[in-house]
Amino acid sequence: MKLDENIFKALANQTRIDILAWLKKPEVEFTDVPVENIRYMLQHFGGICGSSIVIRSGLSQSTISNYLKTLVQVGLIQTERHGKWTYYRRNESTIQNLGKNIQRDL
Repeated sequence: MKLDENIFKALANQTRIDILAWLKKPEVEFTDVPVENIRYMLQHFGGICGSSIVIRSGLSQSTISNYLKTLVQVGLIQTERHGKWTYYRRNESTIQNLGKNIQRDL
């Protein structure tokens, strides 16, 4: 994987960085959602519902939607759609490769 400046542009926003951190430890970070609901989402849908991310952020749905879209476009998060709901999770392989490439190239 070659270093892509678009990944760095995506990471140049604190809320997008926060989203990645929240998705790393969702059972700890999404305190507005009961832990059993978080576990259910992760087990059955493979990620955290976008509305939970909106609530956690305190920002508008449209703003978070744009931030999530950016993170998806650069491959830092993945989505899974179930009905009208979209669930988000980190793309661990991309994140690990990014770290390795930063260490190697920078």
